[in-house]
Amino acid sequence: MTKQVFNPSSVRKPFGHYNHGLYVPPGAGLLVTSGQLGIRPDDTIPPDVTAQAELCFEACKAVLEEAGMTFADVIRISAFVTRREDFAPYMAVRDRYTLDPKPVSTLIIVSGFTRPEFLVEVEVTAAKAPA
Repeated sequence: MTKQVFNPSSVRKPFGHYNHGLYVPPGAGLLVTSGQLGIRPDDTIPPDVTAQAELCFEACKAVLEEAGMTFADVIRISAFVTRREDFAPYMAVRDRYTLDPKPVSTLIIVSGFTRPEFLVEVEVTAAKAPA
């Protein structure tokens, strides 16, 4: 499946490693994940955003794999952090997981999550042509 990238010259160049738009051809199957938090299966939560973001992306990876997909199939990432200073560490983790063509991406600062120790939440949408 070939995704088409859209970064119009009339729109400011993306701030990071993402694209403004991706076109997915008709017939592709879609997978949408719930927001994944930085919590381990044993309910422990790392104190820093980098480790939490890694857990978020590993959880997304597990859901993708169960659906027969990989990060190459991800077309959209939505992420939420609680502190502006966590943008760069979060994006460094995101950039390690994303593949070309880069997905579209949104990053929002929120006032908090269901538990105060959570610093980041990540959800992805993936598309893959039928086998």
